Amino acid sequence: MKHTPLFMLLFALFAAPPLPAMAASASEVQEINGLIKQGQLPSALDRANAAIAQNPQDAQARFLKGLILTEQNKSAEAIKVFTALTDDFPELPEPYNNLAVLYAAQGQYDKARSALEMAIRTHPSYATAHENLGDIYAKMASVAYDKALQLDTRNTSAQTKLSMIRELFSGNRKPSLLAKTSNNQTKLPVGSKPAVALKPMVAAVVTPAAKPEPTPKPVKEASKPVENPDGAAVTAAVESWAAAWSRRDADAYLAAYSAKFKTPGGESRTSWESSRRERITAPKKIVVKLSDIRIKELGNNRVQASFHQSYRSDKLTSSTHKVLELVKSGSGWQIVEERNR
Repeated sequence: MKHTPLFMLLFALFAAPPLPAMAASASEVQEINGLIKQGQLPSALDRANAAIAQNPQDAQARFLKGLILTEQNKSAEAIKVFTALTDDFPELPEPYNNLAVLYAAQGQYDKARSALEMAIRTHPSYATAHENLGDIYAKMASVAYDKALQLDTRNTSAQTKLSMIRELFSGNRKPSLLAKTSNNQTKLPVGSKPAVALKPMVAAVVTPAAKPEPTPKPVKEASKPVENPDGAAVTAAVESWAAAWSRRDADAYLAAYSAKFKTPGGESRTSWESSRRERITAPKKIVVKLSDIRIKELGNNRVQASFHQSYRSDKLTSSTHKVLELVKSGSGWQIVEERNR
């Protein structure tokens, strides 16, 4: 049976960590990107390798190298580069996503699924990874239904389901195995199994982050008036949570979460706590700032706290709008749900 790739393509940005003093400058990153777009891959690879030789922990240069190797159809080498990035920077979701792109192109859907699940665990609001994971599940389902039909050609139920999946993803798109990693399209390597094209991340120019502040204290900027009598207590609980994070105090940070906390992806509490503890203690310094804190009463001793969160460490810089839901616990408040908006 003929298989049609299920996925359309997307350009997205690589949210790289702050660049240390010896890392590739923004101009160097732009020049390497320019060489990639011009198809001068050997020169681009030489420049990326030179940056990596100067600073082996330069995440931006290493990510660019992975993209270049992908463009050169050197999937095995690209997989090694992205895998090493996930080992050294487990908090970054993009390398996991690009690993999934490479695995899916080889028909290794279980590995692609695992990589995407890790991307989502790292960044629960990472829409591209969620969409790619849904497409992977759909592809795996189509393979299973196809196998069922091979074993029993009279299985009308499997035939109907397979047809529905194909119709869902076919649209007016022509069969293609192209995945964009720059302004040029490059065909990913195709294995013996049906290949698919997911949405890879492409590199972006990153401005070096400013030096961390001497005292990593969370700061509340222009907090809004609370909308319920317990607003001040809720705000204090949220700021205490951020302060523990900034101190890299994993025990105090985890204590802010209720036993009823809804973990991302439904993973076990033990696994989630282990992962969070590692991400809190791994950086040498963390600064978490909260601003525009808003408290909304939900009823039944439950409130919602929304705010802008600025995070900076020696490994990563990010800015996001976060929402916490908290429940009253004794005289305090604990987190039961957490999401990025």
